[in-house]
Amino acid sequence: MSISARDNAFLQEMGIGPLWTLRDAMPDEALPDELAAPVQEAAPQAASVPVAAPAAVPAAVPTAVPTAVAMPAPPAVAARTAPPAASPASSPATDSAWGEEPPGPPPTEEDIAAMDWAQLKNAIANCTRCGLCKGGRKPVYGNGAQQARWFVAAGASTVSDEKERQPVSGEPGKLLANMLAAVELSRDSNVYVTNLIKCRPTSANGGDRAPSAEEALACRPYLDRELALSGAPLVLTLGQIAANALQGKPLQESLAGSRGQVHEVGGVKLVATLHPGELLRRGADKALAWADLCLARAHDGRPG
Repeated sequence: MSISARDNAFLQEMGIGPLWTLRDAMPDEALPDELAAPVQEAAPQAASVPVAAPAAVPAAVPTAVPTAVAMPAPPAVAARTAPPAASPASSPATDSAWGEEPPGPPPTEEDIAAMDWAQLKNAIANCTRCGLCKGGRKPVYGNGAQQARWFVAAGASTVSDEKERQPVSGEPGKLLANMLAAVELSRDSNVYVTNLIKCRPTSANGGDRAPSAEEALACRPYLDRELALSGAPLVLTLGQIAANALQGKPLQESLAGSRGQVHEVGGVKLVATLHPGELLRRGADKALAWADLCLARAHDGRPG
């Protein structure tokens, strides 16, 4: 096969020189020194290629140029086309560019009932059992004595609770401390205090609102587990929401129907009283609260 002067000029312009020349066109001994080596190197491949095939393309030329010799892809191309190697960082458990694990399903009531204190706190921190956890809301954990004489349960977390990271905080919290001290109890030594609704329910304008029945049901297993872990023989509920929710009543039912009696919830005695926040607004009702405290004190198992 002969190459015309026009084809030769075209190949030279592309930087491609002929790898061999027909022997009848130029004998081996007439080859210049700079062409002799390529001819010798290409000879093994040329033996398996028909003479009429197009000239071979050097490895430096892009594969888009037709060639009779299969050339391996450059390393950069191979890196782009090869499937990524499996690694722990790219496991199916992580689908975020930051490597964060997607939230798992919310814990069931059976799961919660088997948790210890640390597991319970972690479950509350990552809870998705209702919509209150959305929007960056932070739950308010219970606090006080983990082995308690009284288990004090309020309704929903408030803006003050959320700010101070403590249930029944601010001025209502100070009044609660005084109420407990009057019956020789305190958060520090023998009382555990918690909110039924861990995340603060908010209204459209960002203020506090009453929780829904669904929100109360979603949080109830956490309170039940707190009560079981505390070992407290008596529950003192603060306000209408906690009293009704723990007794399975409609949340809107009046507190008057629960006060003045000793109830039983899950084998534990329950006494209902007013929330300290209500007592701050209606000071005359403090006498009612004192009667409730005396009732609870008489049934908490302490001598005399």
